[in-house]
Amino acid sequence: MTVREKPQRGKTEMKNALRENIKTFFWAAIIAVVIRSLLFQPFNIPSSSMKPTLLIGDFLFVTKFSYGYSRHSFPFSPDLFSGRVLARAPERGDVVVFKLPADNRTDFIKRVIGMPGDKVQMRDGALWINGKPVERRQVDAFVDYVPGLGDREIRQYRETLPNGVSYFTLDQIEDGPADNTGIFTVPAGHYFMMGDNRDNSSDSRISSYVGYVPHENLVGPARILFFSFDDRFSMLQFWRWPVAIRYSRLLDTVN
Repeated sequence: MTVREKPQRGKTEMKNALRENIKTFFWAAIIAVVIRSLLFQPFNIPSSSMKPTLLIGDFLFVTKFSYGYSRHSFPFSPDLFSGRVLARAPERGDVVVFKLPADNRTDFIKRVIGMPGDKVQMRDGALWINGKPVERRQVDAFVDYVPGLGDREIRQYRETLPNGVSYFTLDQIEDGPADNTGIFTVPAGHYFMMGDNRDNSSDSRISSYVGYVPHENLVGPARILFFSFDDRFSMLQFWRWPVAIRYSRLLDTVN
């Protein structure tokens, strides 16, 4: 009798262990979805449009609760409701992840330059807001690496918005295609977004592609860099990680 019970007891213990593992996995998945949807979401930077503030290979956290919640706060942007719940406006100068208005799917990251009602214009590469030039001072050149060409120097400026937010911008091309624009009047409930790499950024200056960004499309502000990996290296080359990780950018705040 005892000999027959042992296999049965073993099967029962295996079933109980499997059941507990499934429950653990289920609750872990629920917690991960809640954190990603309501609190923090990781993003990585795939392009140079926000240089020198953000570099290709940066990984950052966005706070989902900062501006309240819209359908774009959730994975796959389900059409659950319109507008925002617990809505709060971004600050001028915030670095923000948003859904591209053209498809409501693609994630973009740019800086909030124009608030609702603002008049925004570029004149000879300089930013103007509401008929006044934004303070801009040239600083030491930004050294950028170009594959096949090596390092090159790019004109760099410190720009300071009317509310005091200050950051660096790049000017790669003299008299670039977006250095002189008409006046953009930002509609109510929308924002004007620009990349810090002014000559290499698809942003609100391109009306046919990005244009004005609705408040509903904001995902959240970028807050902290939790990892950064030099894009000249492959992450698969783990033996080169010691020299490829940008240690000085780890846990840096995004300004």
